[in-house]
Amino acid sequence: MATAPRRPYAPRLPPEERRTQLLDAALEIVADQGLPAVSIEAIARRADVTRPVVYGIFDDLDELMHALMEREQSRALQQVASAMPAMPGGSEARDPDQIVVDALSTFLHAVADNPLTWRLILLPVEGTPRSLRDRVERTRGQLLVQVEALIAWGIQERGGPHDVETELLARALLALTEEAGRLVLTQPDEFTPERIAEFARALVATIARG
Repeated sequence: MATAPRRPYAPRLPPEERRTQLLDAALEIVADQGLPAVSIEAIARRADVTRPVVYGIFDDLDELMHALMEREQSRALQQVASAMPAMPGGSEARDPDQIVVDALSTFLHAVADNPLTWRLILLPVEGTPRSLRDRVERTRGQLLVQVEALIAWGIQERGGPHDVETELLARALLALTEEAGRLVLTQPDEFTPERIAEFARALVATIARG
């Protein structure tokens, strides 16, 4: 009677490298099939290891998924922080319109370069943990405060428009930025960061100055 070929042993990796490999495998499954498809067995198959290898790093699926969400949110927040311009100093001569376009371009390139990370944030699937959604909302609230302050500075620097509510404009800018990120993720060939940034540049140029 023929016996089934034995599965080759996975090469030994340092724990931190194995942890990264398993989290990457879980992230790929989420992106391809959604959260309900993630299981220890599915992760082991995707990483080409056995289930005991997975359990050697994580106690259970909940621990693994918590680590995944923590990692991807941390990555996303770092990228948002890099894209978010600091409030220019009094002696720093920078065009407010260019600051907006540069920030949008930086953010969209981060989305294009890290699509799996940003799918979890901008395209949450069924079953996304409430804790992740709550953190995204808190981050959105913090960004709103920063963007509103930057808008107020920009209006003063460019001399207008003065008849606009800064909070509503900040909310609109954040909503448009998130939608632009979703377009980059879902239709990357048609909506590139460069195309959207050029549109933003033309759009802000139409806003009257003082």
